[in-house]
This record gives sequence, C-alpha cells and structure tokens, in this order.
Amino acid sequence: MSRLLWAVGIMAAAAGFFFLFQTTRSDTVTLLSLWGILFLLYGIAIRDWAKVPFKFLIGAAVVFRLFGMLHFPNLSDDVYRFIWDGRLLAHGYNPFLYLPSEILTTAIAFQAGLTEALFQKLNSPDYYTVYPPLLQGWFAAATTLGETEWATVFWLRLPIFLGELATLWLLYQLLNILGKDQTQAQRGVLLYALNPLAIVELVGNLHYEGLTICFLLAGLYFYLKQKQTSSATSLALAAGVKLLPLIFIPALLNKKDWEKSLKYVLTAGVVFLLPFLFFFNLTIIENISTSLDLYFRRFEFNASLYYLLRGIGTFVMGYNPIATIGPLLALVSISLILFFSWSKKLKLSLPERWLFALTTYLLCATTVHPWYIVPLLALSVLSRFRFPIAWSALLPLTYVAYGQSGFQENLWVVAVEYLVVLGWLGWELSHNKSVKEFRQ
Repeated sequence: MSRLLWAVGIMAAAAGFFFLFQTTRSDTVTLLSLWGILFLLYGIAIRDWAKVPFKFLIGAAVVFRLFGMLHFPNLSDDVYRFIWDGRLLAHGYNPFLYLPSEILTTAIAFQAGLTEALFQKLNSPDYYTVYPPLLQGWFAAATTLGETEWATVFWLRLPIFLGELATLWLLYQLLNILGKDQTQAQRGVLLYALNPLAIVELVGNLHYEGLTICFLLAGLYFYLKQKQTSSATSLALAAGVKLLPLIFIPALLNKKDWEKSLKYVLTAGVVFLLPFLFFFNLTIIENISTSLDLYFRRFEFNASLYYLLRGIGTFVMGYNPIATIGPLLALVSISLILFFSWSKKLKLSLPERWLFALTTYLLCATTVHPWYIVPLLALSVLSRFRFPIAWSALLPLTYVAYGQSGFQENLWVVAVEYLVVLGWLGWELSHNKSVKEFRQ
C-alpha cells in the first residue's frame, strides 16, 4: 500500500476523532473544515481503492463506526427524546399518550426519572412522539440496560452499528445478484462504507436510518431471491423503524398477479401493525396524526421545492402558506412516487425505482436533515446514478444554520446545495439511455 494511502488513512482517523469528540454543531468553521477534509480523503480513497486490499478498507470503515460508538451525539439532540420515551415505557407509561411539557411536574415524570435537565434538552417538548412502537420497545430496553445517559446511548446505538455491518454484507450480495463483477461490487460497497455522512450521521449521531437501510436492503434481497414472505417481513420492519419505507411497496406490486401482491401487502401490513397492538388506544391515532400533521405544516429546514413555493406564496399572499403548500407537496410526492413505481416506459431497475421514489419524497419535503439522504446513498450504490454521493458531500453545509448566534438558516447555502444536486441529476438523466427512450 502506498505512503499516500497510509497518510490518507491516518488523516481520516485524526479528522474523524476531532470531529466526533472535539466539535459541536455551533462551531461552524471547525465543523465545515473537518467535513471538507473527510470528504476530500473519501474521494482519494475511492479513486485509489484498488491499490489497497478490499478487506483492509472494509475493516477501516468498521473501525470508523466503532469510533462513533464511543462518543455522545454532538450534531443532533434527538437522542434525548429516545431516552424520554424509553424511560416512560420502561416504567409502564404509554409514550404516545403524554406530551413532555404536560407531565414534567407530575408524579409520572418523578417515577420515570424524567428530570428538568432532560426536559430542557428536548427539541420538541410540545409534540407527541412519532417514533413507531418497534423503536419504542428498544428505547425502553436501552434505558433499562443503561443506568446512566452514557450507558443508555451505548445500547441505543448498538442495533445501528450491527445494522450497518449487515448493510455492508447485503450491498455486496445485492450487487452480485444485479450482475456486477467482483471489482464493481467491491467498489460499490466502498462508496457507501467509507462515506463520511453515513459514518457520522448514523452510528455517530444515533439516527435509526441505519437500521432502516439494513431492513430495506434485506427486503430487496429476499424479493430478488423470490422469498416473498421474508421480503415483506423485512420491509415491514424497515417501516417499523421509520415510516418512510412504506413508499417503496407500490414498486413491488405485480399487476399481473394481484393475488401474490395482495399476500405481500397483507404480510407486510400484519408485521408492521402488530407492534401497535401493544400500545393500542384510539387516542394514539389522534396524537400521532397531530404530530405528523404539524411536521408537514410547521417544520421547515433545508427544503427545495417548498422554499421556492413558499417564497412565491409569501410574495403573493403576504404570509407563509406552509399549511397549504405542505399537504399539496405531499400529494404531488405520492403521485410521482406511483409514477416511478409503475411506469413501464421508464427502463429502471427495482433499486432505481426506489431511488427515484425517495428522491421525489425528499424534493417535495418541507424538512430534509442530512441523515435523511443516507438511505438514498445506499440505493444509489445499486443503481446507475451517483447524484446522492454529491448530495452527501453538500449536506454538511446545512450545519451553517447552527451558529454561535443561534439557529438561522442561510438560503444561499440551500440554493447552492440544490442547484448542484439537481444539476448533477439532470446531467445523469440526460446521459441515461432509458430516459432518452422515454422522451422519444
């Protein structure tokens, strides 16, 4: 192995260490500098990967994720809601029924160990939890196994770390199934395994998209292996971690065999809904619906189409029309997802249909945090498209919003991000044979 690649590895380890253990999201200059270094080193490693044994690079990817197991999340405060919900459930209280702000001074909070200090760290104390029952069960287990916040965070992270290991294996297997040779398969796995955004945002900052990706790829793997029940179960588990994978089901339906499709949907539906039975209460439906409605109507961060329409709407109407634009974009998103899932004119593989379904959702969303696109990154490895890799390099720029003076989003940064990503996507589409055939 060349001295250059040894230097790249050492620099990546050093930059990763300082990033995880010495940086906060309000340290904008340091944060972006380290992101820049990490992505530069990532580019060099991907360019020269063939000069290094594949197992060595995979080992490095695993070690970098192990680094993430050893620090407290520094770029996201979602972990505190995980702990809050977990302590509630561990003490026998249904987390879907209580607003943190309503129970802080009650006996419930006292019995569950929900302190004022923990409450102050929550980013949405006036919203009902939206984390599905499958996650809630693990939150409760983690808070039981870990007596301190640090110990709890370790247990909360463990499934994500194990899921990432499974994801690397699944990507390699799927690339083989899709007809890639060994060299192509190895490079594809490394595109995901060494990507700084995937490493930092999943294990490092404790986002369960890592577990979602694992179940999602397992669903695809079993589907291509003609194991429908296992596929439906895996996809249901992915949706049980994050609701979003439900958008991938339409692409799996076979219009020529509705009986088979119905069996698939019913299997996935039963597995997905089963954990809800342990929490069943009519109030839950109302509370989750309320929080999801607020998500689409009030939350806004790093959006593309929404910001454009918001600007036009504000200019015309004199106020922010998010209450109207959010649901409208959701309908547009659903329509386009169905188009990409079912269009016969588009010569896309199943992973590519999923890729564009998710891309559509993200472009229509009112909120796009950096970790939201990591599943897109995994799907891109299985496709002919690489624009998610460019997106992963640009998304860290959104942390500019968390400066020393408080949260303030810079729309110029957002504009640059989406212009580059959409430009890259446009270039790839213009050079894609299936798209050319569709236009003709």
